[in-house]
Amino acid sequence: MIKIHPTAIIEENVKIGEGTSVWDNVHIRHGAMIGEECIVGEKTYIAYDVKIGSRVKINAMVYICAAVTIEDGVMISASTTFTNDRFPRATFPDLKSLRPSEPDEHTLPTLVREGATIGAGCVIGNDLEIGRWAMVGMGSVVTKSVPDFHLVLGSPARSVGAVCKCGQLLHKFSAEDAEEFEAKCPACGLEYEINKLNVSEKHLS
Repeated sequence: MIKIHPTAIIEENVKIGEGTSVWDNVHIRHGAMIGEECIVGEKTYIAYDVKIGSRVKINAMVYICAAVTIEDGVMISASTTFTNDRFPRATFPDLKSLRPSEPDEHTLPTLVREGATIGAGCVIGNDLEIGRWAMVGMGSVVTKSVPDFHLVLGSPARSVGAVCKCGQLLHKFSAEDAEEFEAKCPACGLEYEINKLNVSEKHLS
């Protein structure tokens, strides 16, 4: 069953998957697609043609602009803002007319890969990718792509460590790190290989 709060605004040609809940004062623009078993928190805005996978948790007051794609299993915490224009202006140079708000050739994409987490109060730049199972710490400003399994913090966000699929910290990056080594999650036991800061799951035979 799909649950939509009576105060939510759902425009035409929006697709919402089974089991998804859309809470109060949410606004979803035309052409957006939301998968199954998602949660869209109160006062969240989802722009034109945004694509959101299944089992995605979007907390309150999140702004998701056009040209954003979110894969399955992503968590986006409260008050996070996405952007899609590297050179934003309200008007044309003569100041006599507003620029159109609809996506155009200058609209730049953002991709959030499966399992990633974005902490509260983050700002996400454009023309970038947040990798699989990556974690963006609260209040961070992301200006470039984040590799798979990386933990990034700060403004601008920098990689400080590697995280497990379960969310636990695997390893804090250090100048003393070997070029290639293995790490095991202290919480769930999953094992990873880290090679020049490239983090991948260890496939056991």
